[in-house]
Amino acid sequence: MLETAFRSHIRTIEDLNGPAGHLEAVLNTGLDDAPFAALVCHPHPPSGGTLHHKVVYRAMKTLNGFGLPVLRFNFRGVGHSQGVHDHGHGEQDDVRAALDWLAHNLGKPILLAGFSFGANIGLRAGCGDPRVRGVLGLGLPVQAENRNYNYDFLPNCTVPKLFVCGDHDQFAPQGVLEQVLQTAPEPKQIVWVEGADHFFQGIPEAPGSKLEQLQQAIASWLQAEFDLTHL
Repeated sequence: MLETAFRSHIRTIEDLNGPAGHLEAVLNTGLDDAPFAALVCHPHPPSGGTLHHKVVYRAMKTLNGFGLPVLRFNFRGVGHSQGVHDHGHGEQDDVRAALDWLAHNLGKPILLAGFSFGANIGLRAGCGDPRVRGVLGLGLPVQAENRNYNYDFLPNCTVPKLFVCGDHDQFAPQGVLEQVLQTAPEPKQIVWVEGADHFFQGIPEAPGSKLEQLQQAIASWLQAEFDLTHL
């Protein structure tokens, strides 16, 4: 697992507010001269998604390992965030509120990451926002239980993009997701983690966590696309 070499601190954020009220959030601090700030969005709230989800945490650790300050928040109705789950509609406004907070408080261009539901909602809200200079879609779902996810916004997402998906993702068959990702313009990179399911856990034929492969994919992209150096 990639670890940060500098001393990052975690701050509880008390003044992040969206249309539905206060949003629970934490900031892992970064270097003062970091070229970017980052935002990571969590998976489906009714299915147990929170800012502490292990994929969200690992994404944060990787971004923070480059000295970037990283904000995580709970969508409305999760944890201590006010409001109620809005099936992906109001949650886009929650993402925009988090982007506003980062822009106002840190004043840096932003890299936006999300896992599963958080990838769809985060990219939907962030693509086209001039403050967002790159996006990371981790475990993008196509269909999960009775929920269908649409990616009609992708053709207009012109910033650098990284997509990391398990090649045995139960919520996004590889062939189907490949067709979706073909609609995204360059620059983009697609990484299929071999033997990984939706949560980057191993299948029976390839057991064990695949989270380190996820982190390595993120780190390699940050180094290649933005010339960042891991600390």
